[in-house]
Amino acid sequence: MSYAQTPELFWLASVAVLTGCLWLPYILQLILQLGPIAALWDPTAAHPHNADWALRAKRAHANAVENLVVIAPLALMVHSLGLGTSHTALAMMVYFFARILHYFVYLLAVPLVRTLAFIVGFGCQAVLALTLFGYL
Repeated sequence: MSYAQTPELFWLASVAVLTGCLWLPYILQLILQLGPIAALWDPTAAHPHNADWALRAKRAHANAVENLVVIAPLALMVHSLGLGTSHTALAMMVYFFARILHYFVYLLAVPLVRTLAFIVGFGCQAVLALTLFGYL
């Protein structure tokens, strides 16, 4: 059985891979802060990060995971129902880049841009939802 990869699935896979990698910077910071043994020997995850940027990176990663839970089913439904359009493909591509921007401006503590990037991502989710409900 052969499946065609739609733009929605390509960008969803890209978002999933990106989200799956966002933990790396703050874990590497913790390893540098505590050393590899202490950082890895932490069954309660109670070690705090000394670097503010690492705490922001951790929160940005959590936000990306929370939003992956929203975008993934929407993209999968658009694909499985054959409702993909140029609008849904563009929305998924923009969503991917909005999540990258959101992560880095969160990391760098740029408040207004972070909020705008989040709103753009939400708008992309809305495009998929409106498509599913027949409004686009």
